[in-house]
Amino acid sequence: MADALDADLAYTPALELARRIRARELSPVELVELYLRRIERYDPLLNSFITVAADQALAAARLAEKRIGEPDLPPFHGVPVSIKDLIDTAGIRTTYATAAWKERVPKTDAAVVTKLKTAGFIVLGKNNTPEFAGGIYTEPLAYGACRNPWNPAFSPGGSSGGSGSSQAAGLCAIALGGDDGGSIRIPSGWCGLFGVKPSRGRVSAAPDPAALYYTPGPMAHSVADAAAMLDAISGYVTGDWWWAPSPARSFLDEVGEDPGQLRIAFTTTGADGVDVVPANVVAVHDTAHLLEGLGHTVEEVTDWPGRGLFPDDRAVPLHVIYGAYLAAKIDLGVAPPVETLEPGQQLLVDLGRQAKATDLVVADRLSAETCREVVAFFDRYDVFLTPVIATQPSRVGEFAEHPENSLRLMSAIQFTPQFSVTGQPAVSVPCRLDDDGIPVGVQLVGRPADEATLFRVSRQLELASPWAGRRPALT
Repeated sequence: MADALDADLAYTPALELARRIRARELSPVELVELYLRRIERYDPLLNSFITVAADQALAAARLAEKRIGEPDLPPFHGVPVSIKDLIDTAGIRTTYATAAWKERVPKTDAAVVTKLKTAGFIVLGKNNTPEFAGGIYTEPLAYGACRNPWNPAFSPGGSSGGSGSSQAAGLCAIALGGDDGGSIRIPSGWCGLFGVKPSRGRVSAAPDPAALYYTPGPMAHSVADAAAMLDAISGYVTGDWWWAPSPARSFLDEVGEDPGQLRIAFTTTGADGVDVVPANVVAVHDTAHLLEGLGHTVEEVTDWPGRGLFPDDRAVPLHVIYGAYLAAKIDLGVAPPVETLEPGQQLLVDLGRQAKATDLVVADRLSAETCREVVAFFDRYDVFLTPVIATQPSRVGEFAEHPENSLRLMSAIQFTPQFSVTGQPAVSVPCRLDDDGIPVGVQLVGRPADEATLFRVSRQLELASPWAGRRPALT
């Protein structure tokens, strides 16, 4: 019975946990201790954490407990959060999942972590990720494979795989991931979570000087929790190269509001020669039918401007661009020497170094042209519904012996990178389970800077087809 009660509390929405703490119905210390017990019990199987910051979390919880009763406590006072190990945390090891940084402990927080702490969150630890976020499965050689709590034979996805695994297993109240091509949406889909890739500039990447495609974002059990976290972490930070316009009101206030009758396009069509697995096709059609039943105008499209990623064969592939960015970081001294990296990352760096400067300029120009076409598509539609990804998760260890084969997974990423390039907001919404017992999500994409509509319609789906009560069997 105690285990069941612990699980019930562990899966309680973060906003409700915060309310109970403010009402003195729940102790922040007891809550942190609960999650630490669950991490000790379940994470040896899942390996969702690279670092568990138990001492720091308990110390922060004791301070939080002393403040209960003060006026104007922050919205998430005393609520534990886990953070992707690609985001700097002062005094807590941050490895980027690379062997050379096993002892790296930042002196300062990333801007998004500062905002989390200002909102009252307590950092439990740092979540597993592919080395330098380079992949859609989470198996860094230096820290071991992360597993999906719904079926540990499979990956939770990546690159925010540890964040998805820890959240799905009830090892934290809410998780912070990061997305630059699907890295929040893919593990959210495969772990049964509501994940948000915010608009470009909605959440600062500081202290990074610039992050054109990358953005931190929430991974949560509920739409309301994700909206409230996004409220907490949003906003311009001095020196940001770009920022999203301020919303008309808080994102939490949008949850539950009537979105009106929306024009929604949907597709299950990727590039020529790429098959979408049946479970993912069914998930999209089921969601389209549900949205139509909710009063929206729904239309299937088989051709759309972003189909096939960026189809112009003059553009260098996305993984080559990633390799060029990583090579530049190495040259600048903000990434470790190439010889310390995993073989797959070394391959990408080598491909990046072979690309000419003109190749990257051409890719940028063609991407910008495609962006205009993709965003113009939303002149006709309010929301675009797609699969999150074309495939089911890989089995753990599938690519360990042959990392070069992981490049074939690029063909699976048919529906997420486009909207990192355009900077549009997109969410992953839980839908169903596949034949292996693994969740299947669908992606909803909104107009630029229009997270509000996505929160409104996602809440409609959450009410019409509840998902928050579903838990992996290990709990």
